[in-house]
Amino acid sequence: MIKTIRTTAAAATAAGFIGYAQAEPLQPIPDLQTVRSVVLVHGAFADGSGWRGVYEELASRGYSVTIVQNPLTSLADDVAATRRALDRQTGPAILVGHSWGGTVITEAGVHANVAGLVYVSALSPDAGETTAQQYAGFTTPPEFVIDAHSDGFGFVKPEQFKAGFAADASDADAAFLRDSQVPIALSAFETRLENAAWRTKPSWAVIATQDKAFDQKMLQAMAKRIGAAVTEVPASHAVFMTRPQEVADVIDGAARSFSLAKAN
Repeated sequence: MIKTIRTTAAAATAAGFIGYAQAEPLQPIPDLQTVRSVVLVHGAFADGSGWRGVYEELASRGYSVTIVQNPLTSLADDVAATRRALDRQTGPAILVGHSWGGTVITEAGVHANVAGLVYVSALSPDAGETTAQQYAGFTTPPEFVIDAHSDGFGFVKPEQFKAGFAADASDADAAFLRDSQVPIALSAFETRLENAAWRTKPSWAVIATQDKAFDQKMLQAMAKRIGAAVTEVPASHAVFMTRPQEVADVIDGAARSFSLAKAN
């Protein structure tokens, strides 16, 4: 049964690990903590710069943080970029993905340096499934519209961008995201995964309750299937940018849980 946490700063483990929740920002990591690294993976239509707030929150707490820049040209290319980042880690890391980045971490997360996975309003297919299959039976909100180009790449329709992607961002920030979009090769959504890291790694999920890129029932169903500990945040699809403290708190709690489990 899915475990849902509705604090603004909460994290809990899955698959038998110890839960952890706290209402205030956590203190710098103690010497005994075993997971000190975080790798952040962005989704479609964006780049790694949206993680700046989460990066600063985690860095201030003592974490080594790496931000992947996905080319968004294929699933294989994005997974390769993420694996290169994981290869650079000197110890176990929490691997975090937003949106399409959830598909990427699901495939790449079998890497030996990955201790756990955090899905931030993110997709989580199983091995043998495609990303597109995750939408079956659900209805994407009308605010989110993809403009598909003849070359096979897609953008979020500019006039729908703020409402569909970043409704809780300022007008200026939403305009910047809109105008700096990175298109994704739409064929990536039809690529079958070979691995599903969530089957062997503990998982957490941050669900933005005002997300207009996904059906809320879809987000909840995906989190339930992978056995993720859930934190709900009242935010848009751009939760990774607009609510950095809450997202960082979940990642922080996930990292700390391994030390707590080891101590017990």
